[in-house]
Amino acid sequence: MKLPSYNWEEILNRRMLICVGTGFASGLPLYLLIQLVPAWLRLEEISLTDIGFFTLVTLPYTLKFLWSPLLERFTLPWLGRRRGWMLASQVLLVLAIGSMGYWQPKEDLMVIAVIATGVAIFSATQDIALDAFRREILNTDGELAMGNTIHVQAYRIAGLVPGSLGFILAGTISWQANFQIMAAFMLSGILVTVIVREPPAPAVVPRTLMDAVIMPFTEYFSRRALGPALAVLAFMALYKLGDNLATTLASPFYIDMGFSPEQIGLIAKNAALWPSIIGGVLGGLLIVKIGINKALWAFGVVQVVTIFGFVWLSKAGADPWILAIVISGEYLGVGLGAAASVAFIARETSKLAVATQFAMFTAIASLPRLIAGALSGVVADAVGYTNLFYLSAALAIPGMVLLIWVAPWNAPISRDPEAQQDAKAV
Repeated sequence: MKLPSYNWEEILNRRMLICVGTGFASGLPLYLLIQLVPAWLRLEEISLTDIGFFTLVTLPYTLKFLWSPLLERFTLPWLGRRRGWMLASQVLLVLAIGSMGYWQPKEDLMVIAVIATGVAIFSATQDIALDAFRREILNTDGELAMGNTIHVQAYRIAGLVPGSLGFILAGTISWQANFQIMAAFMLSGILVTVIVREPPAPAVVPRTLMDAVIMPFTEYFSRRALGPALAVLAFMALYKLGDNLATTLASPFYIDMGFSPEQIGLIAKNAALWPSIIGGVLGGLLIVKIGINKALWAFGVVQVVTIFGFVWLSKAGADPWILAIVISGEYLGVGLGAAASVAFIARETSKLAVATQFAMFTAIASLPRLIAGALSGVVADAVGYTNLFYLSAALAIPGMVLLIWVAPWNAPISRDPEAQQDAKAV
C-alpha cells in the first residue's frame, strides 16, 4: 500500500508543538497517581490490597464525561472557551500536588486519598479541555494522526518526571519536597495555556446545558445501528484491558522483586519510557500508511505477546538486565497500542460535540485501568504475580475478537468528513 499523499510540511507545523505541551501537562498528574504515589505507599509499608483499592482515586478519569457538558456549555471569564478551563484546572493541580507530601501514609491514608482524588478530578477536567482543544486545532487526517501521536508521546515523557526523577529524589529528599517539585513541573502546562491562541468555536454551540448533555449521544448513535455502536464502545473498554492489568502494580511488583527505588528510577522507568515513545512514533507513522484498522490488529497482537515478559521477570527475580529487556518489550507494545487506540477514539469523535464525546470515549477506555487497579492487589495477594500476568494475557483476547466487527482488517482507510474544515483557522 502506498503512503497517502499528505503534505508533510503542513502536517508538521506549530500545532504539533502545541500537542507536545498538551501531552506533557495531561500526562504528569496521571503518572504521579499511578506510579509515584503507589511506590510511596509501598515504601511506607502500606499493603498491596490497600494500594490496589487506593487506585479507585482515579475514578474521575472514568466519570469525567458526567461534567464535560459543563465545559462544552459554559465559558469561564478568562482566556476563552477552552483555555479558561485549562488554566483553572492547572492552577488547582499545582496546589493539590504540592500539598500531598505534607501527610504521612500510615496515619493519614484517607487524607492522602482525598487529595489524590482531587488531583484526579482536576486532571480529568484538564483532559476534557485539552482533548477538545487539540481536536479543534487539528484539521486534516494527517494532522489528526500525527498530532495525537505526538500528544501521547509527550504524555509518556511526562511520566519520566514522577516515574524516574520522583523515584531518584525519594532516596535523597523528603516526600514533601518531592511532591512540591512534581507540582512545579505543572507550571509548564500553565505557560502553554497562556501563550497559545483560542481555537475558533464550532459552527454549532450548545445553547443550553441540556443541549450540551444530549447532543453528543444523539449525534453518536445517529451514525450507526445500536448493536454496532455498542460494539465500538465495548471495544474501547476492552482493547487495553490486558495491558492495564499487567502494569497496574508495576511499581510494587518491582519493589517486591528486590529492586531498589534507585534501580526502578534509572532502569525500569527509562526502559518503559523510551520504547513506549519509539512505539508511539513508529505506530503513528504506520497508522498514516496502513490505516487505523490494520494497526489495531497488528499492535494488539504485540500487546498480548509482550505481557508474557512479566511472567519471565516474576520467575527470574531481581536481575537488572531481564528487567530492562522485559519492560522495554512490554512498553514498545504499550506505545504501539496507545497510538492506535487514541487515533481510533479521535476518529470516532465529532467536532459538533467533541468535549463530551472525547471525554466519554476516553473514560470508557480508562475503565479497565480502574477495575484492574482495584482488583489487582487482591488477585496478586491471592494467586501471586505470575498468575496475575497469565490472567492479564487472557483478558486481552476479548478486545481482539471485537476487531472482527469494529475494525475489519480489509476495510478501506477511513477519512474524517470534517478533516478539511477550517484548515487555516489556527
